[in-house]
Amino acid sequence: MKKWIVASLLVLPLTANAAPIEMRAAGSLKNAMSDIVAAYQLESGQAVNSRFAPSGLLRKRIEAGEVVDVFASANIKHPQTLQRNELAESVVMFAQNQMCAIAQADVDLNSEGLLQKMLSSDIRLGTSTPKADPSGDYAWKVFAKADAFSAGAQVRLETKALQLTGGENSKKAPVGRNTYGWVMENNRADIFLTYCTNAVLAQKEVPNLKVVQLPDELAVGANYGLVVLKAAKPDAWKLAMFVLSEKGQSILADYGFSAPLKL
Repeated sequence: MKKWIVASLLVLPLTANAAPIEMRAAGSLKNAMSDIVAAYQLESGQAVNSRFAPSGLLRKRIEAGEVVDVFASANIKHPQTLQRNELAESVVMFAQNQMCAIAQADVDLNSEGLLQKMLSSDIRLGTSTPKADPSGDYAWKVFAKADAFSAGAQVRLETKALQLTGGENSKKAPVGRNTYGWVMENNRADIFLTYCTNAVLAQKEVPNLKVVQLPDELAVGANYGLVVLKAAKPDAWKLAMFVLSEKGQSILADYGFSAPLKL
């Protein structure tokens, strides 16, 4: 997308509507997207109502009829499903993330020894919930890669993984707390696989946690997809364009996301 096109769209006069734009976004986007929405509201005068949850659960709510104008998912699959079912317009990849491991302070861990440590019988391995939360799906991709380096690793890791977050019945962190920092602070896992951006936020809340990069052979990236629903309010696309703009992409970068768009 050309920079001048984005810029020209953003300077169009915006009129505040009585009804706010309804935006739904992945939980891992909460901090960054809250800042983006605040900047957009200040610039446009248009109110935005934002709610955050695991992407798979949000997609189900949209399919069930929840009124949503803009959907920002932690993967491409869920927006594409909405598009395929003729509920949404074209899908754009607007941000990228990586998977990391969070570990308790007393776990001796580095990137090179991560796989063997995860496979250890005395290590409780936490993940999010596959299908409901893309973070869980990405963890399962890590497990699939592990099979090439340790026979049977995929099944062993999938079997032992504690699906602690992201599901409809998962215990919720107190309001204002980072989910992963709260899970680890309450000693529910020894190692937890999640997005690197989540891991950094967890460590800020619980400083003694370790954040470990996955070794290259296990590395898994996360592609985030943005979509405007077909039944969206007329100005909803302007919020989507703001996310894709230089300002929106800069805010995402500040929170550790990499930007696939060259503006």
